[in-house]
Amino acid sequence: MGNQRKSERAPCDIYLNKIIDEARHLARARDISPDGIWLSKVLEPAHQGREIGLEFQLPGSSEVIWAAGEVVREDDRELAGGTVQGSAVRFTAMADRFRRMIEVYVSRTAGNA
Repeated sequence: MGNQRKSERAPCDIYLNKIIDEARHLARARDISPDGIWLSKVLEPAHQGREIGLEFQLPGSSEVIWAAGEVVREDDRELAGGTVQGSAVRFTAMADRFRRMIEVYVSRTAGNA
């Protein structure tokens, strides 16, 4: 797997809502950047579409971030305790202030990981 990331990522172990066809499903984030997020599948149906919605809070923040994204890759990752199915999601739309919040989070967290 080649590294196609355009920006630095930071660990981000949070649960969030992944919105598929207007229904919310539980997902778990593993890392985040201003450009995208990697999600572990927790509770969601199989779906054909690549476009999803996301709503989440960054660690230490009470503000809910709303974003649209596109699933750009699905794969399995070996993590402690076994293999986890997940998706790489590229953000396609979000408010500028939300993107700035993610940039600040990544700059503060990535160097401490």
